[in-house]
Amino acid sequence: MLYKENWEETRKKFEGYWHQKNTGRPLLRVIARRPEIEHLSDGQPHEGGNEEVFCQGLYYDLPEDLKWKDMEDKYRDPERVVARYRDFCEKHLFLAEAFPNLETAFGPGSTAAYLGSEIGFKEDTVWFEPCIDEDDEWEDVPELKFDPENKWLKIHLDFVKRVKELVGDDVSVDMPDLMENIDVLSSLRGAQQLMMDTIEDPDEIRERVDQVTKAYFEYYDRFYDLIRDANGGNSYSCFQIWAPGRLAKLQCDASAMIGQDAFRELVLDSLKEQTEKLDYVLYHLDGPGAVKHLDALMEIEGINALQWTPGDTGPDGTWEEWYGIYDKVVTAGKSLWIKVYSGGFEDWIRNMERIVKRYGSARLFFFLPEMSYEQAVTLIEYAEKNWSDVEGSFTAQLHK
Repeated sequence: MLYKENWEETRKKFEGYWHQKNTGRPLLRVIARRPEIEHLSDGQPHEGGNEEVFCQGLYYDLPEDLKWKDMEDKYRDPERVVARYRDFCEKHLFLAEAFPNLETAFGPGSTAAYLGSEIGFKEDTVWFEPCIDEDDEWEDVPELKFDPENKWLKIHLDFVKRVKELVGDDVSVDMPDLMENIDVLSSLRGAQQLMMDTIEDPDEIRERVDQVTKAYFEYYDRFYDLIRDANGGNSYSCFQIWAPGRLAKLQCDASAMIGQDAFRELVLDSLKEQTEKLDYVLYHLDGPGAVKHLDALMEIEGINALQWTPGDTGPDGTWEEWYGIYDKVVTAGKSLWIKVYSGGFEDWIRNMERIVKRYGSARLFFFLPEMSYEQAVTLIEYAEKNWSDVEGSFTAQLHK
């Protein structure tokens, strides 16, 4: 891997993480600005640069000829996308368990596009136009199934294939954020109408979820065959994770709007089926309304780790109020993916230390904001010295 010096060590750390057996310090996603561009940052995006690179970092001094001119240039031109990412890689360092991985998603949830939605691209977001009219009865809607001739699928596969040709083994090419179950139906139908459908016609919705699940792996397998590395591993979308096998992030954001019984009836079996066809799974639990389903999710053996998103404006994943969630995850024998951003650099270290002391180092992945090289060295040295092979107070109680 061209821009990553300790890739073999990083692979071993990830292998341990998925099985709650990581040794040494916890996994740290640390992307640092190279010292020669630090003067451009002042902790903020360079004034002449572009928008933030989603989940990757910031562009600094991006050459004028690489700045995107329109949305096709930004999202769908493989040569231009690769050139911009190489510029990013040359100006940053991928330290600890950060590694160069190129985002290939056409927005979160592109399965909806392969099943009939049109995609809308904007500077800071991507959305999917509903294609099943709210006045239509589900019984009159054709089966949701894989179509190899779907326009967006062909465009997306061609894009990913070309990206892989351009980067080779220099960087990892990410699996797109495909999404599944009711979240896909929500894009196809519209969220409000779909929630009514779950009440008025749950049997039909359960059947449609099954159709989405079946189609999902037709898509996943085709992308996986393009991006898999020499050992069969792959990285996944903006979550900056890698595994030595078939990896995906699973979710059901719409679960925040349905009850526990409905979740078990409509979604849980679909998620179980997906985990049985994957080797490694990170579950994305999004928002307070989804927490009521945590017990059901922890019953799924094939979920290896959980990522909790409190909300767009709340405190980060290190807040002590989230211990109730994390306790259940660790008790179920799974790992934690924790995003760190509240406060300043010293707060990040202090907050992570609380988590390490409670849950130990074997099952933790911390996702940190881009930082200076000096900060990165300070953090990694501190973690190596103070957070290596820690059992954790809560974990110790479980072992008694």
